[in-house]
Amino acid sequence: MNQSERARELFATTQILPSILSADFARLGEQVATVMDAGARVIHVDVMDGRFVPPITIGPLIVEALAEQVHDAGGVLDVHLMIENPERQIEPFAAAGADAISFHIEAAPHAHRVAGQIREAGLLAGVTFNPGTPVDAISGVAPQLDFALCMSVNPGWGGQKFIPESVERLRRVREMLPERAALEVDGGVDQNTASHVAGAGANLLVAGSAIFGQADPAAAYQAIAAAGQAARGVETR
Repeated sequence: MNQSERARELFATTQILPSILSADFARLGEQVATVMDAGARVIHVDVMDGRFVPPITIGPLIVEALAEQVHDAGGVLDVHLMIENPERQIEPFAAAGADAISFHIEAAPHAHRVAGQIREAGLLAGVTFNPGTPVDAISGVAPQLDFALCMSVNPGWGGQKFIPESVERLRRVREMLPERAALEVDGGVDQNTASHVAGAGANLLVAGSAIFGQADPAAAYQAIAAAGQAARGVETR
């Protein structure tokens, strides 16, 4: 199975995506290995440019550093671009080893073109939208997507509180997307909120501080996985 097939297969199932934004970067490889040993197969990478959102985080070099480790363990890398002009960074992240890329609809007036660019690079293409953006903003590009990412906090920082209205937004997006497309949620996902977002149709649940901010990241991952998978009526890993 090649990486494209593996990514498509994983995105069709219920997955908890540990976000390395909350990891200890002095021990990044070790922390990624810990959650993958616990069952994680999709590692989430938050890319921020200091313009679309205030912080500056990481770039293709980190993806490249993790790619072999993650791929050899049977996993994939999901890159979330919180940046202006996302079309300029598709090729560098694809070359670094990304398997899926999402970009913000608010930063891309030519969303169809960017989504097409991602798919032409052999990656899964996703569109992200903020809590203040109407769900209908992605309707025009929805048929072209492999997944949509609903932000359940305002992007920029980890550890924020889940916005309850996101549950209904997820239901609306799930109805809008093609059946084959995955639905991802990012922000404030933990053992308590996982069941709510999974019950609303999300099958890809990003969790950062709720995993890496805990004393035992492996146990935290497994608790969130159990809650999310139970809500979707599937067996836990």
